Amino acid sequence: MSESVLVTGATLPSGDRGDILIADGIIRELGGLSSQTADRTIDAEGLIALPGLVDLHTHLREPGFEQSETVLTGTQAAAAGGFTAVFAMANTLPVSDTAGVVEQVYSLGKQAGYATVRPIGAVTRGLEGEQLSEIGAMAHSRAQVRVFSDDGKCVHDSLLMRRALEYVSTFDGVIAQHAQDPRLTEGAQMNEGALSSELGLKGWPAVAEESIIARDVLLAEHVGARLHICHLSTAGSVEVIRWAKARGINVTAEATPHHLLLTEDLVRSYDARYKVNPPLRRDEDVHALRAAVADGTIDIIATDHAPHPSEAKECEWDSAAFGMVGLESALPVVQTALVETGLIGWDDVARLLSKAPATIGGLAGAGELRVGGVADITLHDPAASSVFGLGDLAGKSLNSPFLDMTLSGSIRYTLHNGYLTVDDGAVVAADTVAAYAARFNEGF
Repeated sequence: MSESVLVTGATLPSGDRGDILIADGIIRELGGLSSQTADRTIDAEGLIALPGLVDLHTHLREPGFEQSETVLTGTQAAAAGGFTAVFAMANTLPVSDTAGVVEQVYSLGKQAGYATVRPIGAVTRGLEGEQLSEIGAMAHSRAQVRVFSDDGKCVHDSLLMRRALEYVSTFDGVIAQHAQDPRLTEGAQMNEGALSSELGLKGWPAVAEESIIARDVLLAEHVGARLHICHLSTAGSVEVIRWAKARGINVTAEATPHHLLLTEDLVRSYDARYKVNPPLRRDEDVHALRAAVADGTIDIIATDHAPHPSEAKECEWDSAAFGMVGLESALPVVQTALVETGLIGWDDVARLLSKAPATIGGLAGAGELRVGGVADITLHDPAASSVFGLGDLAGKSLNSPFLDMTLSGSIRYTLHNGYLTVDDGAVVAADTVAAYAARFNEGF
């Protein structure tokens, strides 16, 4: 079906060294395999072998907003960042609120071949917050949707949120909430505080996030459902999640790389690359999020990759779109902000960026390196250091907040289903990857 690959001399997340033999898309052997041969041998001396990264929060924009991103270009960006699976948010056009739309997105991912694409279904029809979407039909479609979110908008109606939680609990689905009280954030442009007053920009209060999280963890407890909180951004949100977990509530939470490294001070530049929802917060919030990742209060790191065309960002701050691209930079940012500061180790990286998001999203068999498992592998060079630039972006949009920043680490190889999507730092050509994907899909 595909060429065999032997990865030699890699450092595993545990710190042990090991070789990995891959054939027919499966990890066949793992350990000391110096006597083995394969069609392709990759010398991974000095590289860390991670389970293929899994992003629970990606905006691929297709259908409807192909000027920003497509499933193909978005998964090319994912591959460049070491991701082998992404969960595609529902705010497309038409909205991913029916079985037909999610199956379209799922099929486009299979054809492209750069990563497993699992669509996220909308909680409400048209993301309008008034009626539940076709949750059951999406769950039982070929796409097997297990995560539902109105991300970009909050499910602010308490009764509707309760009904959604009740519904998904019948098949172990999860509601991923965008925690933003719409009344408290009308016209908001940045974090509320002394700096917003100084800059004359309407503030976005922390309580707008924290109050929704507090309500929803209580609703999840009441109905016995799973709840996931998207892009935590405040120290207060961390405390609410910590309290909920101590109480035994079935809640998980994510932080984005940008909220783990960047602060509101960047808004002084009025550069709209730093305009994001939720907004960049205070330095105290950044450190609270880092500590929560380190102690397990925050379960995963997710990119919230949000591409936009240049005209939506190269304009006045008030008129600019919210959002940042983040797939290509995620692992270097995590290394810079968390690994090199001593807060987490590479085994934690594998959990936060691979195993835990796969588990939350119901992606069976993903997120771990094991004999008999699918060969989704990221080979990362932790010794590399470079200025992140436009050449590092593999997607369609350029709205990265990390441009011109020095970041640590570099993705050298990405293998998805046993074939290379990134080879020695370069994204493999689309026709080559599509051919590999077609052969893999025929075999299963």
